[in-house]
Amino acid sequence: MWITPVDNSADYPQDVHKTSWATPTVAVVALTIGGLVLVVASFFTGTDPAGRFLVSLAAIGLWIIAGLAAWQRPRLWIDGESLSMKRLSGVKTYRRDEITRVKLVRYPRLGRRVPMLELDLQRSGEDDDRLVILGRWDLGTDPRDVYDALERHGLVPPER
Repeated sequence: MWITPVDNSADYPQDVHKTSWATPTVAVVALTIGGLVLVVASFFTGTDPAGRFLVSLAAIGLWIIAGLAAWQRPRLWIDGESLSMKRLSGVKTYRRDEITRVKLVRYPRLGRRVPMLELDLQRSGEDDDRLVILGRWDLGTDPRDVYDALERHGLVPPER
């Protein structure tokens, strides 16, 4: 008789073989619904035109953020020997030799220090380099997990 262990949890332990990261779909949907709630709330501020304008402006802001997050899905992914990232201007792919530095940095946010993933990228034949900073919102997971995945795939260059 064979006993097979079963892990019924969805997120724990996290998938160590994951190769693409994006803002969670639930967050995008929540922003969209929040915008709808604000539009409905703006109709109930009938005697206050300035309040109606501000609430409507907040709804539009939420929809813009939701649209940008939905447009840039997945935000970052590994394509075999390269790293690809979706930006507003389109998909950018960087080969292993175009990644000059990958680093985890802890930035202060709301009274505590949170990890952020810093990528220094320089295309072949270009003089200027690009600094990309990605946090939990962009990646949908802890940046440390993404760093570990990049390291497993050999996309983290050695420190100089």
